[in-house]
Amino acid sequence: MRNLFVSILTLLLVVSCGDKKSSDKKIVLDSSGNINNVSVILENDLWDGSIGDAIRNVLAAPIYGLPQDEPTFTLSQIPPSVFSGFVTKNRTILKIEMGKESEIQYLDNVYAQPQKVIVVSGKDRKEIIDVINENGANIVDTFRTMELKERQRQMAKSPHKFEVIEQKLGFTIQFDAAYFIAREADDFFWIRKDITTGTTNLLLFTVPLHAIKKNDSLANQIIKIRDSVAKAYIKGRQDGELKSNGEKIESYMTTELAYAPFVSETMVNNKFAIETRGIWDLKNDFMGGPFLNYAIEDKANKRWVIIEGFAFAPSVEKRDYMLELESIIKSVKID
Repeated sequence: MRNLFVSILTLLLVVSCGDKKSSDKKIVLDSSGNINNVSVILENDLWDGSIGDAIRNVLAAPIYGLPQDEPTFTLSQIPPSVFSGFVTKNRTILKIEMGKESEIQYLDNVYAQPQKVIVVSGKDRKEIIDVINENGANIVDTFRTMELKERQRQMAKSPHKFEVIEQKLGFTIQFDAAYFIAREADDFFWIRKDITTGTTNLLLFTVPLHAIKKNDSLANQIIKIRDSVAKAYIKGRQDGELKSNGEKIESYMTTELAYAPFVSETMVNNKFAIETRGIWDLKNDFMGGPFLNYAIEDKANKRWVIIEGFAFAPSVEKRDYMLELESIIKSVKID
């Protein structure tokens, strides 16, 4: 009987300890928030002053490559006194802490997951502003990377099933099932999704490795390639119709050179890539919008993989549409 009593007591102690350990575990809820929306935790008077100006100069700077000025992020300022409960669950948070040593911290999943919290601290306004300015590019890149991953995660819930893309082009790319194949050729795909105010689009094709040379004329080379492909496949509504004099109307996509395309070098799928941002329009038509073109060097297969995203969404902001297209492009996996 004594042995039985000891055994029962031991069992109760084990269960009790186990329950305590379980209750001590921190339950992290799912993050929330609109794409490209950053919560800024900062006192009202600081938000209205020089610190707020520094934050806006970094996080709300206009994005290059859009027809109208749009901020990189939409900012929501929240005083520390009300930063609790559901407001802590935003996916991207910038927290300012006054009266501490000057530093910047990049923290993951502090209040929810996935989540990125950047904490900027300093003894006074000047130190905080200096930290923000010195780390501005990295702050923006950190939040943008988070948003790109989030958009990829959202689209993965209803993935497309177009195996023909991998069969013909030798790479995989992830986008949601709302997209459909608008046009297909031997080595070309036009993928499109209808949105409330227009369409978002992807062009997928390849060119030989010798078609693009890494020199000072990269911008001209990329524009020449994209314009030749667009002229062949992306036609305007009046293309082929007759003018009053009997001539046929030519209407096709081209690059708007009045808005100088911006070209930079980057990495996609661990491969060298050329990123080009600019504005497209249709010759002899009244349509246009932003485009984002990536030429990815595929040395193993002696080619460049070119993926372009472009949006037609008149009279509405296009920032979030372009981020979605960028997230799709950066999901590419080349065999």
